Amino acid sequence: MAKLSVNVDHIATIRQARGVSEPDPVAAAVLAELAGADGITIHLREDRRHIQDRDVTILRQTIKTRMNLEMALTDEMVDIALKTIPDIVTLVPEGRHELTTEGGLDVILLQNTLKQKVALLQQAGIIVSLFIEPNIAQIKASHKVGADAIEIHTGMYCDARIAGAQREQLGRIELAISAARKLGLRINAGHGLDYRNIGPVLALPGIEEFNIGHSIVSRASLVGMERAVREMLELVKG
Repeated sequence: MAKLSVNVDHIATIRQARGVSEPDPVAAAVLAELAGADGITIHLREDRRHIQDRDVTILRQTIKTRMNLEMALTDEMVDIALKTIPDIVTLVPEGRHELTTEGGLDVILLQNTLKQKVALLQQAGIIVSLFIEPNIAQIKASHKVGADAIEIHTGMYCDARIAGAQREQLGRIELAISAARKLGLRINAGHGLDYRNIGPVLALPGIEEFNIGHSIVSRASLVGMERAVREMLELVKG
């Protein structure tokens, strides 16, 4: 049965919009866990646009399930991870001018650096996942650099508006899952998934965990965090 990790970044986005102390992503994480979430995901960006260093420290102390720290492949972020020791680190590409992560990590291009950083994080007991496009070459490269897992970027499927385009993207995801399983990689998925479009992805066997944030936080603004998480869990758990 697939797991659900709830991303609380956008609780912090609301807080940072006013530069005040609430809403607190730590409180949101507590409510998500009380509702049954299997983990909490946060992305500490270089520009600190939402999650702050304080959040990382407190969440590491308070999360009861698993902490997934999304971060860029930089020395600063690796140092923070080694000090914090999250359960999982997901390495993602990062652009200062993007609204949200716009694509997968180019593992092929970054192989040498990734091999070093992945090994360093793993030596500290951290599971390392790479956020990549559903691309066979990138999956093979992820295995080559020693990653424990991949997170398949589902954005192109979620953005597709025509049935044929959706089927094409689902086909790419399915092939990626098959390739990753053959290499022994753990498989997560996320980006753009919501209550309406997650069904066809759930039907693909092999995905162990879904990382979902924006749609849950959006719904939580109307119905509350616990209900929003429970409703997503009902879909993920079947």
